[in-house]
Amino acid sequence: MRISEETLDNFSISYPLDRQAPLERILFLDIETTGFTAKSSYLYLIGCAYYLAGKWRTIQWLAENYDQEADILKAFFHFSRLYRYLIHFNGNNFDLPFIMQKCELLSLPYHFDNLQGIDLYKRAAPYKRFLKLPNCKQKTLEQFLGVERKDVFSGGELIGIYHDYINHPTEFSENALLLHNADDLKGMLEVLPILAYYDLFNEPIKAKKVQANTYKDVNGKSRRELILTFCVDTPLPKPVSANANGCYFRGADAECSLKIPIFDEEMKYFYSNYHDYYYLPEEDVALHKSVSGFVDKSYRVPATAANCYTRKVSGYLPQWDVVFEPFFKRDYKSHELFFELTEEMKKSRQAFSLYATHILNMMATAS
Repeated sequence: MRISEETLDNFSISYPLDRQAPLERILFLDIETTGFTAKSSYLYLIGCAYYLAGKWRTIQWLAENYDQEADILKAFFHFSRLYRYLIHFNGNNFDLPFIMQKCELLSLPYHFDNLQGIDLYKRAAPYKRFLKLPNCKQKTLEQFLGVERKDVFSGGELIGIYHDYINHPTEFSENALLLHNADDLKGMLEVLPILAYYDLFNEPIKAKKVQANTYKDVNGKSRRELILTFCVDTPLPKPVSANANGCYFRGADAECSLKIPIFDEEMKYFYSNYHDYYYLPEEDVALHKSVSGFVDKSYRVPATAANCYTRKVSGYLPQWDVVFEPFFKRDYKSHELFFELTEEMKKSRQAFSLYATHILNMMATAS
């Protein structure tokens, strides 16, 4: 078994990882295998990155022959006893199940029960469309953040290099195997800032400033929009903009803003208990039976779900779930929901903070 250790001098990460856990308790993990299934392929390299004495370091265990799988597993689990948190990239789907299956095949009594996992892929993937990424592979995130690699081989190409290394070990093949894994480990450290976008959607938002703006649309018609600004605790590593359903987001560093259209028009509020109402066709309004009972029978009909409403002209904001009530619609069959921008809400930073979170969640899931 070949053990390779490196101290990453003058290396720092630009994400406050210590908010997640003490750095000295965090272990990064990446493995290299000759295939996707533990039963029919070999685990030939386990690499870890860790923080010690103010510096990031890496350690790698390389199997120098096919029979050393158990040796590198024993070395890794012995080393991992010092740690409480395990960070990986898509490890929930590959690295951890592969290791567990290998332990079972080799009758090794190891497990990950004492380690709390953080999967960087799982945290980044929900925001792929928001970030306009083709996928969430580690190399894609590295390119997005401007991270450069030294190795030139893919994981698939290294399979053949490893088999050649077993039969005819050379310095070139050994370095190629170790370098690819080392770059994966360093790459994980360098893509940590991608978590700033996860934090954007999952940390509480505090509205900083809210104002209404008037502008002219393409037809020259006067329109209004709500401009909502807020700051994030974790600065965004790259400026990002997104739009969905007429809403627009812009974020750069710690400053973020949302633009949401304000609809100045007549909307309808539908009463759910329509059996208790009459509909007045000439007035185009529904009245409760306790009131409309005094209206001439010729001017009223029993209300239905579709006409049991009251109408109101006001300024409205869109919502995609019932976050604020009462909610309004343009007509009964419409799926679009709105709520009134009342004088009370205009004074509530808490309400606008909740609304900003709602808009961001909509934009993250919009196709």
